[in-house]
This record gives sequence, structure tokens and C-alpha cells, in this order.
Amino acid sequence: MMTPIKMLLMIHVVVFGLKENRLHVLLEQQQGEWLLPGEELGVDEAMEETADRQIRRLTGVEESYLEQLYTYGDPQRVPGQRCISVVYFGMIPADTLNDEGAEPCHQKWFPVTDLPQLGYDHGEIVTYALRRLRYKLEYSAVGFELLPELFTLTELQKMYEIVLGEKLDKRNFRRRILEANIIEATPYSRMGEGRPARQYRYRADAVAEVKTRRLFP
Repeated sequence: MMTPIKMLLMIHVVVFGLKENRLHVLLEQQQGEWLLPGEELGVDEAMEETADRQIRRLTGVEESYLEQLYTYGDPQRVPGQRCISVVYFGMIPADTLNDEGAEPCHQKWFPVTDLPQLGYDHGEIVTYALRRLRYKLEYSAVGFELLPELFTLTELQKMYEIVLGEKLDKRNFRRRILEANIIEATPYSRMGEGRPARQYRYRADAVAEVKTRRLFP
């Protein structure tokens, strides 16, 4: 008689953040392996609630962007177990990143271009999440979720360049992002090496879906 295989329904999260001018993803170390954070779905909790709770536990951030990415259910993805993973991806602002969340654990932010060997199929999941993020950056304002509430135009352009992995023309970017009318100037400035840089914020009443890539050459 075959030994019954336990069925697991896991909720995993791919959490992105900007750190040291690079896009990072948050990983947890479990039994010597680096993995995406994940928990078994409880009987009394919705899937999105489980994902959101994990991000709060890991980062200490109470509110963050979150959306469902994909469901992974290949029978062979976890040896000896039938494991189905519903994966969410989230983003937290750059000014909230730290390596210890509300509940200290073996966790670390890694640059997406310099990841350790990940267990199971988690490397493929990160790759797909990054592709989805880049795609969404092309048609929505989701990238603002990676920035603090106030930012300079230089910081905004740098965010797009980091995520997309390409340089953008400064004059073109600034002209078109201002013409898109999705950000507004604030009374605040940030001091730097040269002249103070005006700080902007994303307009709360801006159209959510914007053909962002049309702003670029």
C-alpha cells in the first residue's frame, strides 16, 4: 500500500524593495536553504490575509502593495509532498527597508541580480515576479509603491531605470512625466551637492492606469 502524501496549501510572498540603488527581494533561511517566505494557509484566514500578515511580520510595515502573482502546483516541485503554492508579490517603500522585521528571523534582502541558490522552484518564481513587475511598470503607476511618499525627479527616474534595467534620457523623462500629470510638486526640497531638488509626490487622484512606457523614448 502506498503511503499517503500530505497535501499542503502554502502562501508565499515575493517582496521587492529598493536598497542601495538596486532592486532587492526578501528571503528567509530555512534549514540551511534560502527560500521565499511562506506559510501554510490556516483554515480561518483568507489567502491575501496570510500574505499580508507575512509581509508585516517580515518587514514591520503595516500597509504595503500586494497582489496575487500565480499558483504553482507541479506534483514534483517539492519532493515527498504535494505542495501547492499561491504566490503574492508585494512592494514596500525604500525608506522602510530593514533586515529585521517585527518578528526577528533568519531573513535578508538580496539584490535580484545577485541571488543565492534558492530551494525548490523559488528561483523561477522570483524571475517571473520580476518580469511581472517590469511589465506592470509599463502600463501602471505601480512603481511609486517602491518610493517614499516624497521623492525628487532624479529619484523617480532612477527607480524606473533600476527596475527596467535600462538608462532613460533625463530631459525626455522629466518632460513627459510632468506632462502625464500623475505627480505634483510639494513645497519641500532636498539639499544635495548642488541646488536644492524639489520634492514631488504621486497624485492621489491620478489615473491609476497610465501608459508609462509611452513617456520614454
